[in-house]
Order: sequence, then C-alpha cells, then structure tokens
Amino acid sequence: MAINFKANGQPLGIVTIFIALLTSVGGMIFGYDTGQISDMLLMEDFLQRFADIREGCNANGMNCTTYEFSRVREGLIVGLLSIGTLCGALLGAPIADKLGRRWAMSIECIVTTIGFIVQITAFHVWQQIAVGRLIAGLGVGALSAAVPMYMSECVVAAFRGTAVACYQLAITFGILLAYCFCYGTRELYSDASWRIIVGLGMVLTFILGCGIWLLPESPRWLMKANKPDEAKRALERIRGVNTDFDSTVVDHDFLEIASRIKMEQQTESPFWRSWVECFAGHPGTKKLVYRTFLGMFIQSLQQLTGANYFFYYGATIFQSVGIEDSYITQIILGVVNFVCTFASLYVLENFGRRKPLIIGGLWQCVWLLIFASVGVARPPDQNEGMGDLMIVSACLFIASYATTWGPACWIVTGETFPMRTRARQAAIATASNWTWNFLISFFSPFITGDIGYGYGYVFAGCNLFAAFFVFFFLYETAGLTLEAVDEMYSTDGLKAYQSGGWTPPGYSSRGEVMETSKVEQYHKDHADNGEKRFDDDEERVSQTSGHQDVSRKV
Repeated sequence: MAINFKANGQPLGIVTIFIALLTSVGGMIFGYDTGQISDMLLMEDFLQRFADIREGCNANGMNCTTYEFSRVREGLIVGLLSIGTLCGALLGAPIADKLGRRWAMSIECIVTTIGFIVQITAFHVWQQIAVGRLIAGLGVGALSAAVPMYMSECVVAAFRGTAVACYQLAITFGILLAYCFCYGTRELYSDASWRIIVGLGMVLTFILGCGIWLLPESPRWLMKANKPDEAKRALERIRGVNTDFDSTVVDHDFLEIASRIKMEQQTESPFWRSWVECFAGHPGTKKLVYRTFLGMFIQSLQQLTGANYFFYYGATIFQSVGIEDSYITQIILGVVNFVCTFASLYVLENFGRRKPLIIGGLWQCVWLLIFASVGVARPPDQNEGMGDLMIVSACLFIASYATTWGPACWIVTGETFPMRTRARQAAIATASNWTWNFLISFFSPFITGDIGYGYGYVFAGCNLFAAFFVFFFLYETAGLTLEAVDEMYSTDGLKAYQSGGWTPPGYSSRGEVMETSKVEQYHKDHADNGEKRFDDDEERVSQTSGHQDVSRKV
C-alpha cells in the first residue's frame, strides 16, 4: 500500500517528499560551492600557493611574512564560478528539454565533479583553480535552472511553495556546511586544509546524480515527450495512489496537464524561434515577454539585495572590522541564514509570494542603511563596539533574506512560465541571476576599496527598488496549479497588485482545494449523469494524447 499524506486537503505520496528532499541536494551543491571560497581565500596554504602579493620574502621569494591576493586575481578566482553558472543556466534548458529532467541533472552533476577534480589537482597555478571553478559553475548553473523546474512540475500546488523553498533551505545548509568544514580544516596548515573542502563537494554530486534515478521523471515533460503512459505512472507515484478517490485525483491532474500540453503543441515553434519568442512574444501565449523580463528582474534583484556580498567576502569583511576570528562570524551568519530559511517554509505558503518579498525588501533596506552608516560614520577599527553593531545588522539582514528573497525568487521562477517555454525562460531568468552574481563577486573588491562600507548604500537602494517592483509587476501565484497560473497571466485587465484576489473560474477562493473540489464535482456528475462525464473525460484524453489505449487506462 502506498504511503499517502495530505497537503491542505490534497493527497500526495511519500515520493513527493523525497522529490523535495533529494533534489534539494542540488541546492546544497550550489550553496557549498558559494560558501567555501570566502574562507579558502584566508587559508595560509592557499595564500602561499596562489597569492600574487608577497612581502618580506627571502632571496628566493619564499617564506614571506605576508601573502595577499590582488583585487583582480581575487575577483577572478571568486567570480569565474558565476561565469560558468551563467553559461550552464543557458545550456541547461535545451539539455533538460531534450533528454528529460533526470538525465539533465545527472549530466550536470558529472560536470560539477570534473570542476572539483580540476581544483583539487592544482598545485601552484591559480588559473587552474579559476578554471576548475568555471567548470564546476557550468554544472551548478544548469542545476540551478533544472532543479526548481523539476520540483515545480512534479509537486501539487498546495505543496509547491514548500518544496521549492526546500531548494533554498538546502542552499543555506550548503553554505553553512562550507563554513563549518573550513573552520575545521583551517589549522591543518597544509594543502589538505583546502583540498578536503573542495573534495567533499563530490559527495553531494554523487548523491544527487545517482539518487535522482530513484524518483519519477516530470509528468509534464513526459506528456510533452508523447509518453502518456509513463506520465500517468509518474503522477500515481507522486500522488501516492491507494484509493479510488486518489486515483480520480490523478485522472484530473492527467487530464489538465494533457489538455494544456496539447494546446501548446498546436502552436509549437522551431528550437531557435522558441528562444526568440521569449523576447518577441507568441500569439498563442499572453504576456510571454512580460514574464520573461519579470523572471529576469526577480532573479537579478535577488543578487542585488547584497546577500552574496556577505557570503563571498564575509570573512574578509568581518576581519576588517576587528573581529579576531572571522571564521566564527561566518558560521554565525550561516546559522542565521539556515535557521531563518525554515521560517520561509511557513511564510511563503501562508502569506503568498508578493507580501513577503515587499516586506523583505523594505526590512533589508533598513538594516543595510544601518550597516553602511555605522561603517562610514563610526569606523569599527576606531570605535569600540561598532563592529558588533555591524554584525547584528548583517545578521538581521540575512534573516530577512533567508525568509523572503532567498527562497521566493526560486519559487517564482519555477511557477511563472508556461510549459511550452518554461525551460528556456527559467534558463534566461537564472542566467540573469548569475550575471549579477559575477558582477558583484568580481567588482566588490574594487568598489569596497574605493568607497568602503558605503557599498551598503548601493544595496539598500536596490532593496527599496525591489519592494516597489514586486508591488507593481509580480503576480501572486501561491495556491494555483501551473496551468491556472498561465490562465491568470492571460486574464485581460488584471493588474499585478490585484492578482492576490484572482481565482480560477468556478472557484470561490484559492483556499478552496482545487483538486479535491474537482473530484467532488466529478463524483456528483458521475452520480447524476451515469457514465456521461467519465466518457467525456476519456474522449479528452484520447484527443489530447493521440493514443486510444490511454483512454482505456484512465
């Protein structure tokens, strides 16, 4: 008998839980690779091997008293990961559409592992470290597009926000793991201090690359690939079918997905044109270009909140404010980031997407203003206690980011786009994230070198803009199926700030469990009209799939 649960009245199987947990390992890989470099840049052996500024050296250029990275070298070592992820995010879409979501994620794990190996085998050539991070970034970037998309396509509407938020939770856990492992190896005073850190990432890629084959393929991708039988079986596993009632729910899901895929396939475009349509539009899909730019802005603004300023350079920042052990401070930030992401699982399911993003943007703006103002007006190296206030400000900023902008960004990306162009639009949006990720990681040493803590004012302004942008342009997608989201964006005259009150035709509110209501109506019609409704559904499946045998299996 299948193990079955309920999410707001909707049945889902244990497989759905495993989908959320296992694929979130992709987020751990992302977070682990992001978090490790901040502390590695301070490790003695890493500095001795790869730093380019050396002082107090002997005649042979050895045994120097001081090792430092120049801004260019530090920016390239940190930032080339983001260049790789940018390219990976764009390549991930055609791979995921061509081979399927599972094959794509397995291949991307292999690419990431190769990047780790390249880094581990470096001895004195800093360019090898940078290239290794570039290769790892290709896999990480592709995973960052594929994992939220796979999650959104597999889980039910009532659990989708929680499932995709697990991805962000895993990112924060990966960052925290990196901080803790770096703390544990920092006193080895040998190449093991950083090689162990890089090598442990391969454990995560192995878990995801192999474990993904224990989960079903995306039923929406299977339907699009003209595999209705496999799509039906995938839905049964996801829903945990063990009663006639649950079976009818699967029938409803199957019919809804099939009808939408059929409609989209009737207007299918060639490969190259489908990319162009993301920016030029398509007559069969309303607000297609709007949604492309919406995804790009949301992903870009997540980076412009300034969170990665702390994640990439946190150890260096807190070392500069007089903190004796900046590793500990990084762990504190990592713990705050991880713990507060748990709160997002509740916040984003119960308060939607828009309100948390708006409030989060305003809250983050306030604490960044405090962080920057203290650093500029009362430099912590000259005023005792100011460094502690800056750390508190940073923690409260990270707490908000982890609860709102961190996970919500990925949820919105996973549920905003129509199926026909979802992979490509998700890739474009994610590529925007990585573009700004690179710009921030590469130029931050130069900017902070010129304006110091005034950099916080820049991010404060971006957070304020982000709050207003969400209010005027982002539609509320919480509680809707992916097909209903597409219908909402296609509603003429509906403004983003009005979207929270929109419900699919025939429903009184989003609180009404959509699938359960459909099933209840199904049984009512079945009782009133005999076999008529069932026959109609059979005909819909038959017409949609083009396979007569499918209708007999519904």
